[in-house]
Amino acid sequence: MSKITTDEVERIAKLARIGVTPAEAKNLAGELDAIVDFVEQLQAVDIEGVEPTDQVTGLENVLRDDVVKRASQNRDELLANAPQVQDGYIVVKRVMNG
Repeated sequence: MSKITTDEVERIAKLARIGVTPAEAKNLAGELDAIVDFVEQLQAVDIEGVEPTDQVTGLENVLRDDVVKRASQNRDELLANAPQVQDGYIVVKRVMNG
C-alpha cells in the first residue's frame, strides 16, 4: 500500500514552488514511497553496540602552522601580472550594487 499519495506530492511541490503534472506527481509518489520503504528497512537494522562512525579516518582538526613566506618577486613584478592596476591596487569588477 502506498504511503505517499499524489495529493501529498502536489502539496509538497506547491510548497517548494515546483510545477509538477499529474503524471509526474504519480511517478514521484511511487519513487518517494520506495525511498520511505528503504528508510524503514534501515531503521529495522539492529545497531546495538555499534559505535557511531562520523569520522572514519580518526583525524581531528588537522591544521598546519601558519608560516609567513616572502614572495620572490617585488610588488611591481607581482602587479605587472594583473590585468588592470590603478594607484598600486588591482582593479576588479564591482561585485555588489550600490
